Amino acid sequence: MQKVLVTGAAGFIGFHLALRLLNDGVDVIGVDDMNPYYDPRLKRDRLELLEQCERFEFHEFNLADRTRTAELFADRRPTVVAHLAAQAGVRCSLENPAAYIDSNLVAFGAVLEGCRAAEVEHLVFASSSSVYGNSAQLPTGIGADVDHPISLYAATKRANELMAHTYSHLYRLPCTGLRFFTVYGPWGRPDMALFKFTEAVIAGRPIDVYNEGRLKRDFTYVDDVVEGVVRVLRQPPEPPGEGDPPFGLHNIGNQQPVELGRFIAAIERAVGRPAQLNLLPMQPGDVLATWADVSGLVEAVGYEPNTSIEDGVAKFVQWYREWSQ
Repeated sequence: MQKVLVTGAAGFIGFHLALRLLNDGVDVIGVDDMNPYYDPRLKRDRLELLEQCERFEFHEFNLADRTRTAELFADRRPTVVAHLAAQAGVRCSLENPAAYIDSNLVAFGAVLEGCRAAEVEHLVFASSSSVYGNSAQLPTGIGADVDHPISLYAATKRANELMAHTYSHLYRLPCTGLRFFTVYGPWGRPDMALFKFTEAVIAGRPIDVYNEGRLKRDFTYVDDVVEGVVRVLRQPPEPPGEGDPPFGLHNIGNQQPVELGRFIAAIERAVGRPAQLNLLPMQPGDVLATWADVSGLVEAVGYEPNTSIEDGVAKFVQWYREWSQ
């Protein structure tokens, strides 16, 4: 990899990926619109760390701006693209659907066009486990039903997969989609459960626990995710047969669903005080359980997550205490 464009570089996973690539000696072009979906201070602090490296350059704009996106690809000519920019979150998509149309569909179309024009060697893009909805098949494999999304966020991510497949078919653009399963860790987003729960437990406030805690998530530590993404970036998909597109699609998770009670217990242990639970019914758009079958990614790149929920949560809590001072 000579020059990697990382979209959403000031975001959670984008920041960690950009930092890893820079540490590996790769030149990184970062793009982020720095929108106020959550505390911009967190994004600025991430960006400040990235800008300490001379091999990092940053561009602040919204990728839905087709003209500026086309100009970036034409001027900078990235060899590989990691498209992680998106409007995230299932629950927010219930309240602000327009943001998801612009950020997850319009912007992705502009990125695909940029990759086509610049003859990018490999586009890796973020999809989500939410595309599976309430799949009855656990663990969930790539072949599971994805035609019945239960949130607009999930629908936009499935649309991304179909758009990328089309470009791969029409223009022979090598594309790999990664369906992320509940990524967590230091520098995580404030709207995610780990951040909100840790903040509340430290402050002595109750935490909202949906479906009265009867939920399971395949929590995946961010360093494990980044290792998988880096391996995928270096290995464009090969067409499985003559005439087939160079397109790949993989789950990326921890393969070990964790009950919400164990997750909360890990936070309590790391913080050193018990949590006060506010038990609530199921939220619209949520799913009962996620559990990734990552056998395809293991076979393709040797992906092997190894961070336990207890270790990962402890690392987050340590970071949060330092950052929030």
